[in-house]
Amino acid sequence: MQSSNPVLNRSSAFAPGHGQAYPGAAPYGQQTPYGYGGSGMPPQQQYPGAPASSRPMTLDDVIVKTAVTLGVVVLAAALAWWRIPVEFVKPAFLAGALVGFALAMVLSFSRKVSPALVMLYAAAEGVFLGIGSKFIAAWVGDSGIIVQAVLATMVTAGLTLATYKYFAIKVTPKFTKMVVIGTAGFAGVLLINLVLSFFGISTGISGMGPMGLLFAALGAGLAVFNLILDFDMVEQGVRQGAPQNEAWRAAFGLTVTLVWLYWNILRILAILRGGD
Repeated sequence: MQSSNPVLNRSSAFAPGHGQAYPGAAPYGQQTPYGYGGSGMPPQQQYPGAPASSRPMTLDDVIVKTAVTLGVVVLAAALAWWRIPVEFVKPAFLAGALVGFALAMVLSFSRKVSPALVMLYAAAEGVFLGIGSKFIAAWVGDSGIIVQAVLATMVTAGLTLATYKYFAIKVTPKFTKMVVIGTAGFAGVLLINLVLSFFGISTGISGMGPMGLLFAALGAGLAVFNLILDFDMVEQGVRQGAPQNEAWRAAFGLTVTLVWLYWNILRILAILRGGD
């Protein structure tokens, strides 16, 4: 099974059932002399030809790198909010969106993730979110809505993780397929809407009306389902002994999903409150 988040399904280390991705690896869930899953070999023998200091990815690696990546997003968003002159707001907003999208595609299809590119992606996404958030706060007439959206995103992500762990949710191929198809369809509709907007045609799905509310709620729901897949993929990667550098791939994937969740929650809150 593969995550609908493309950045988490490029690496065989994150794919359940690919326990032989590294020489001597044991299938996921199979006990070895060195624990369950992983390579079934001592750390220094897991990756032939790798430096002696190489070690498998740990959950702490993922947490730290995700925190760093999200920190860059927040810092870039704050700088964009406070420092970009009014006359450059629109170009910076579009540049942030386009550069973020381009870097996301590059990182999604890279066999080896570059931490520098992940940081650049986070910065570009931060500029986009900073300006977009400022616009929505101005439309509502209350910058406090940003804090509400951030808190709602954190609570939603935390509850999703707790639900995944407490109820031991099994990510089945059927569930994954449904989320993949739903996410792809949603992205396709947004792409078509963007193209139509260039010709002055408005469908309302990216607006602040009823149609916009419907699609924002759908987007938030899909983001939650993607988080479940992402949590599962990270857990599989840790258990199967994915290389330490793959923590950057996991951090990037989680950042993509969390940013998506935040943006849709922000739109939902703004639409429900209405413009100033």
